[in-house]
Amino acid sequence: MRLTHVVRAGVAAAAAAIAALAFPAMAGAHVTVNPNTAVQGGYTKVTFRVPNERDDASTTKLEVAIPTDKPIASVSVKPVQGWTAATETSKLATPIKTDDGEVTEAISKVTWTADANSAIKPGQFQEFDVSLGPLPQTDQIVFKALQTYSSGEVVRWIDEPAAGAEAEHPAPVLKLSKKADTTAASTTSSAAPALTADSGSSSNNGTAIGLGIAGLILGLAGLVVGVLAYRRTPSPTA
Repeated sequence: MRLTHVVRAGVAAAAAAIAALAFPAMAGAHVTVNPNTAVQGGYTKVTFRVPNERDDASTTKLEVAIPTDKPIASVSVKPVQGWTAATETSKLATPIKTDDGEVTEAISKVTWTADANSAIKPGQFQEFDVSLGPLPQTDQIVFKALQTYSSGEVVRWIDEPAAGAEAEHPAPVLKLSKKADTTAASTTSSAAPALTADSGSSSNNGTAIGLGIAGLILGLAGLVVGVLAYRRTPSPTA
């Protein structure tokens, strides 16, 4: 009987270790922009990745605000099967000068709405592609986003990054670098392949899996120690 208890305790310890290590990875899911870096003055395609964080509701709508204080002249969206994309424009306080003349209005919001069969179900995610450019001369672009669920709940991913603080509902952020800053990066990339946003995500997933395996090993080690201790315990004499 005592051996059975030891075995059960070891298995429980292994399961607890895996759950504790895996929880932070699951809890950190939120709306993101990928890749999360680009170059000022250039054009880029970004992908807004939207995971469903609810067990009892589906995501039916995504709204992404495009800042107009540092406006982007060209914003276009890639069709997503089962989703309808709509854009809103705003009058610019300061027109943008382009080769084709001045731009006085710019897209300030994109809204994707799912049809009845295409909502993001529990345990799933969807990606929405947007082409942007020319990118403004600024350090970053904060895309505040609203995620609407079939239950009527709206999750506001609008918290801007702050030094030394982890936001509860962080907004997707695209970091922008100056063209001169990319010279060294280009030289480095010729010697070794650069990590893409997806490979970084895969690396994070690999880390989480590795931690889970480590937790399992620790739990099994505890089980072995318990069994050895049991074997060394002298049997009661009559």
